[in-house]
Order: sequence, then C-alpha cells, then structure tokens
Amino acid sequence: MGLASAWEVSRRGRSVTVLERFGTGHDRASSAGLERQWRLQYSEEQWSRLALETLPRWHALESAADRRLLHRTGSLWFGRVGLATSEGELHTAATVLGRLGVPYEWLSAAEIESRFGFARLPADHEGFYQRDGGVIDVKGTVAALSQLCAQTGVRVREQERVRAVEPDGEGVTVRTDSGTYRAGTVIVNAGAFANELLAPLGCPLDLHVFRMSSAYFARRAADVDLPTWYAFLAPEQGDGNGSFYGFGHNPWTGSDLVRAASDAERTVKDEDPGAPAVPDGGDLGSAARWVRDHLPGLVPRGVRAGSCLAALPTDPGRQFYLGTLPASVPNGERVVVQSAGWAFKFVPMFGRICADLAVDGRSAHHDPALALA
Repeated sequence: MGLASAWEVSRRGRSVTVLERFGTGHDRASSAGLERQWRLQYSEEQWSRLALETLPRWHALESAADRRLLHRTGSLWFGRVGLATSEGELHTAATVLGRLGVPYEWLSAAEIESRFGFARLPADHEGFYQRDGGVIDVKGTVAALSQLCAQTGVRVREQERVRAVEPDGEGVTVRTDSGTYRAGTVIVNAGAFANELLAPLGCPLDLHVFRMSSAYFARRAADVDLPTWYAFLAPEQGDGNGSFYGFGHNPWTGSDLVRAASDAERTVKDEDPGAPAVPDGGDLGSAARWVRDHLPGLVPRGVRAGSCLAALPTDPGRQFYLGTLPASVPNGERVVVQSAGWAFKFVPMFGRICADLAVDGRSAHHDPALALA
C-alpha cells in the first residue's frame, strides 16, 4: 500500500521518500505470503462497486509494469447461509452481485462437491461461484510497484523505523531511528503498526490486531485444482476455529502445492507485532483435518507453514480506515492514513486515493465511511 501511494504521488511530479521499518517485500506484516483473494462479492454494495472500479486499475498497473498480477481462477463461497463472518454473509453478498448485474451461479452442496472436488459437505450447505474472482500475486505486486517507484525517482529507505509524525502549520516533521525529515504531507500506510504513530497524536484507531496461520498442501494429481474458496462454518463445524479458506494451483510459481487455512484470529496483545512469529500449531492442525475430511484431492499434511499479521477495525460494521487525521489534531489534514481491513485487492485504488488526499486534499473515490473520525 505504501509503494502504491508513493508511485501515485511521484507520477504527479512530487518528490517522494518511503520509510520502511523492515525491508521491501518482508513477511512481518500484512503483505506476508504469496497469494491474496480477488473477489467482487461483498455484503455491502459500496465495496462491491469499489472492487469493480479497482479492476481497471489492476490492469493499468499490470500494463505499466509489464507483469501479470491478477489471475482469474474463479471465486467459490459456500457454507451455512445466514452465518455472518468477517467476509460477510452468503445470501446477502449474492444479492448484491445480482443487483449490480455481476454473474454468479447459486449451488447446492452436491453441486459444489461434483464441480469442485469437495466431499462430505453438510447437505444444507449452499453457496455461489463467481467466475471473475481469482488470486493476486503478492510478491509480484510488491516487485512491480518497487520497479515503478524506482522509475519515477521514489527514494526507498529500508530498515528505518519511524518513531514520530508531527504535523505543523508549514509541513510535517518525521523522526526516525536514523534522523529527521521534513515533508509537506505524509501518508501513513503502516497497517497494524499505525497506532505507534497515531496514539501520540491523540487519535489512535480502534484496531483488532492479530495473526493468522496457513500452510500448503500437495495435490494428489496434476489435474486437481480449485478456485479461491471460503467456507462459512459455525465454530462447531470448523473444529473449534470457525471458517476455512484456500486457493487453487498458484499460477505463477509452478508449484504443485495449494494453500488452505483456518480463518482463526490469534490476537496480538503485549508482544512486539513486528517480531518474527511462529505459526499456530492448533490452527494448522484444524486446517489439515478439514482438508482430510472435505478435500480428498489434497494430501492432508501441511507444509511450508507461515503466518501473517493483520488488523481489522474493532467495529464489525466498518471495513477500513482511510482519510486525513481528524479535526481534533492541529494541522491533521497534512497526514493521510490508510490502515486495517482486507485491503490487498484495493492496493491500486487505495494508493490512488491516498495520493489524491495528499496532493489535492480530496478524492472522487473517497467514501466518507472510510474516514478516521
């Protein structure tokens, strides 16, 4: 998100410096791993509309970088209708798709098993397949944006932790472990780390910070494949951890492995969220058992386990934070913040909005529902 914002600002002829606590492409925050789901379905129409608006920006990014980033493999959502999760609710999301004219197929449990290789699903499970969904190449996206930033003269300073962001009447002072910078405007794309910088200004975000663990599973045969999928399950159906999700064959690595995981959120409390994390063995075990019971085309033994740091707004009615600091912070209009939410699918759009707010003070795409206050 930071690289997307930097590229968008630099394309407008502005001088941009990116300050990165770790290193470009690191796995200690929310860009960890290889894949993210691309989907159009949301239970809230505004976010489905925003996803539709974002798709041309993905294609523009791919064209600029001469690299495929978004792969259309289809998106399958199924499980218990009426169950609300952080991904939304099945029937409501399908209704939004219908209202927007986005094609989808509603399927029974038997049809899901027959078409996509799942097994032993409860007979009352239902869901839908949306053919335009798919998977995003995470490392490819970071590499593409790094390349484009270099071409437009963005300076990226790695291993430099920001300690304070201090807006005033003439600009913003940024203090790091290595020195002090002055800027006209600052964009904070710090994700789960945002409150380290915002709390001293008196405007911390209400964030739920947590880790999620996942692993890869071998396919039993080369013709076994899956769309991206999400199973909406109650905790008692999900081996104590609720829902599960996964991907099909990774189109860009050539690996025979596919990723699957429990949608379990392990809250980060007192420990340093930037410290290297050990994947949760219980969550990995739950995912392996679910694969064993419902995905016979995969070997139910997880390998290459990893974890990802994530943040969601604590308010379940809110999806993301994106805007300038609230009016209670003097000169807060000079600091733009984007944090929280399942936002990777919106990287090119949110980068554009951050640049709009930083350079122009407004954005035609900015929804008031994203505001910090």
